Amino acid sequence: MKTATLPPIRLDPKLKKTLEASLEPGETLSSFLLQAAVKSAEIRHAQREYVARAEARSRAAHRTGRTVPAAAVFKRLEQALARAKKRAR
Repeated sequence: MKTATLPPIRLDPKLKKTLEASLEPGETLSSFLLQAAVKSAEIRHAQREYVARAEARSRAAHRTGRTVPAAAVFKRLEQALARAKKRAR
């Protein structure tokens, strides 16, 4: 598969200096921006999948009438948080 070149982007000089200051040794601004774009695309993809699953579950809950009370959800979340805090110690 052939690679493609993204169009150049204009950066405010202050932003460019800030970005350059955050680079790791040997890292280029181009590689940093490419990595940021890839990561952003991955996050957006995951968010879309999450929303799609949530919408499907919501439709199923409305269709079947089977739901979980909010109090039960909060209780399970509090328990999970307590376990995570315990492991972090």
